[in-house]
Amino acid sequence: MQLKHLAPLLLFALFVTGAAKANVTDEDFVAQKTQNFLNLCTASPQDPHYREAIHFCHGYLVGAYHYHQAQTADQQGAKLFCPPEPKPSRNETIAMFISWAQTHPQYMNEAPVETEFRFLTAKWPCKK
Repeated sequence: MQLKHLAPLLLFALFVTGAAKANVTDEDFVAQKTQNFLNLCTASPQDPHYREAIHFCHGYLVGAYHYHQAQTADQQGAKLFCPPEPKPSRNETIAMFISWAQTHPQYMNEAPVETEFRFLTAKWPCKK
């Protein structure tokens, strides 16, 4: 097979199978930027740090959410977002966050907590 015919086939194979995701790095666990944080939340099950990455992702998001809920429990007007009842599951909400964040690349250099609350306020604004 000629080389000029091989390149399109390799590109097609890469497109069909998906690019191999890089392994989670130590820098990702510092979670200074949303991009690092998303690397954790979207870690491949084949990644050697998959369990730690997914647990970090869930713990971070749930912790920030619970902190906000505790801080605004007595102050209805202070709530930044108002999720529906019944609330979606944790896994559903995290999947929504990941999807939303991936479609908003302008926030990839922000702190993950900022991006989390941008998502929550955009997804479930409180009716005033």
